[in-house]
Amino acid sequence: MIQLKVLVNGQHIEREYPDNTTYKEIAEEFQPRFDQKIALVEADGKLRELFKRADGKKEISFIFYNDLTGHRTYVRTAMMIFLKALDDVLGNEIASTVRVKYKIGPAYYCAKENNFELTAELIDKIDARMKEIIAADVKLMKAPYPVDKAMEFFDEQGMNDKQELFRFRRSSFINIYDLDGYKDYYYGYMLPSAGYIDLYKLTSYEDGFLLILPTREDPKTLPEFKPLPKLLGTLKASDEWARAFGISTVGDLNARICNGHESDLILVEEASQERRIAEIAREVNERAGVKFVMIAGPSSSGKTSFANRLSIQLRTLGKIPHLISVDDYFVNRDQTPKDANGDYDFECLEAIDVKQFNQDMTDLLQGKTIKMPTYNFKSGKREYLGNTMTLGAEDILVIEGIHCLNDKMSELLPKESKFKIYISALTTLNIDEHNRIPTTDGRLLRRIVRDARTRGNSAQRTIQMWPSVRNGEEKNIFPYQESADAMFNSSLIYELAIIKTYAEPLLFNISKEEPEYIEAKRLLKFLSYFLAISNDSIPNNSLCREFVGGSCFRV
Repeated sequence: MIQLKVLVNGQHIEREYPDNTTYKEIAEEFQPRFDQKIALVEADGKLRELFKRADGKKEISFIFYNDLTGHRTYVRTAMMIFLKALDDVLGNEIASTVRVKYKIGPAYYCAKENNFELTAELIDKIDARMKEIIAADVKLMKAPYPVDKAMEFFDEQGMNDKQELFRFRRSSFINIYDLDGYKDYYYGYMLPSAGYIDLYKLTSYEDGFLLILPTREDPKTLPEFKPLPKLLGTLKASDEWARAFGISTVGDLNARICNGHESDLILVEEASQERRIAEIAREVNERAGVKFVMIAGPSSSGKTSFANRLSIQLRTLGKIPHLISVDDYFVNRDQTPKDANGDYDFECLEAIDVKQFNQDMTDLLQGKTIKMPTYNFKSGKREYLGNTMTLGAEDILVIEGIHCLNDKMSELLPKESKFKIYISALTTLNIDEHNRIPTTDGRLLRRIVRDARTRGNSAQRTIQMWPSVRNGEEKNIFPYQESADAMFNSSLIYELAIIKTYAEPLLFNISKEEPEYIEAKRLLKFLSYFLAISNDSIPNNSLCREFVGGSCFRV
């Protein structure tokens, strides 16, 4: 018999179970006490899948569908069911050419590389097979394979990306999941059986498949999919460039590093980004009447470096750019709204003195001279230090702030006077054909490194704050991204191989007793896929320098 303390609504309930009891059985006992469905178990600081046997750990708690880790587990399991159904309907030779690519809102886009016809009839067949698997509640199994045997299996299944990925791994065994004979490797945890997937929608989109799933915030509802053509176009353009350069997965990147070609990769990719920045500058210059370049994007997108580099390109076209941060228009601290937890909400629009911002920008547009504010973050007050500004014929303001795409931020400015730019680190590099890298992971690692270097924040503190940051992005940035006149992808294929060296010591410093330990452990595993490279070849104007240090800009 095993003795357990089960955490339920803040209280520990002691229970005794037979030695062969699974976590699923324990979860089913307590599920009626919770509103959200249980996805995983945390046992003494370690995550456990529900099909695992309880191993005598004394304290356990539950991870739910609306937890970030639980949501990822739901998505991962739904994706494997889709790929299993695809394999059953099309056969391995064709199904193995479908790759999991991008997240677009609540949906996951999978591209087909084989030239088969994607018809409504085919979608219906795959969907029907998925429903059969779910209705049968097919169990998911997990088993460790010796690396040599796993590599043979990957070769037989045409999973070439996984072969290349594990060529650079030191582990002796690889955990492979089995869903009714369909085997695959996944970076992360799974639900115990197909019946746990109760909501999804499969459809076609563009030239691929779209799997629409519930969001973490509302796991009981299947959201409406709203096309994001500008975002998808930006992702595809970046992906096509990387594939043309021969790098679409982490294994490809590691091979390039092993061959000693990382410096060439860095130089070419930096040149490609500079070319795109120059294209945006030309678009701004060619549009008559533009006086305000409005730049917005989620945290750690490299907005400051981008704004500086765009300003340089504008100067080559005869413009006289002036950088302005919307942060200087924060209301005084005692007027800042607070969130539901009683903390200052610096990311809501009401934290900005919108009225003063519009008045100043309107006065500038009318040729008046204004006093420019500077926000003192230590005192929490806006100050005027004698800086003034007047716009001449060739002057242009480059304004950076999270609300810049929201027209309420600049409601009094004429539409033709504004050029809006959305910037984000849209990672298109995959771990392998079925394991995508969430764009949020790249930004979180960027922020961990930058916060430690510039603000003295620990990785634990940054991870702790991240959910609040993400909530602000979902509310204040992402709804407006398609309104941008231009999009810029600040992600760099090579950057995680650079950031790895800086992030790992910070993450290892989070102790097992801390709530952020599980996320730190996940990120460390993620970074273990990458071979590290030195930052010596990175130019000092690179967006990557904003995070690892050594930038020529004030960032």
